[in-house]
Amino acid sequence: MVLDNIEKLLEKYENGETSLKEEQQLKHYFTQGTVAPHLEMYKPMFEYFLVNKQERFTKDVPLKTKRNFNYKWISVAAVAVLMLGFYFGTSIYGSDLGTYEDPQLAFNEFSKSMEMISEKFNTGASTVSYLNEVNKGTSTLGYLNEIENATSIIFKN
Repeated sequence: MVLDNIEKLLEKYENGETSLKEEQQLKHYFTQGTVAPHLEMYKPMFEYFLVNKQERFTKDVPLKTKRNFNYKWISVAAVAVLMLGFYFGTSIYGSDLGTYEDPQLAFNEFSKSMEMISEKFNTGASTVSYLNEVNKGTSTLGYLNEIENATSIIFKN
């Protein structure tokens, strides 16, 4: 009768349906000396569970890693980059800021610049004019949708 009960408990155990009390009965049966020959294959598994339950981890687990980052080196690097930028920035561009002494000459240069910008803008705007044709095509598609709706109403089953 005990062997029949153990076999039923093993079947429930394999299906994951045992309670903690039933698992304790299985562990007790398989850790004792006498086990039925056809159930010998389960004995090492339950012995492992018993040994594994007694194992303890004794080392300390650090929860936070301590990082000492030296922020003063970042500030030193930032100052060095700024100083190099100021040095090379002034030597490349010099002191000429592109200003004109004569107001008439400045106005003429400004007018030339605006004329060039206007010319390029008009060229770009003319290449985008095909979008108007796209709008005409989409309105035609709207008419096709109306026709499709009417035909679906007519041929409705």
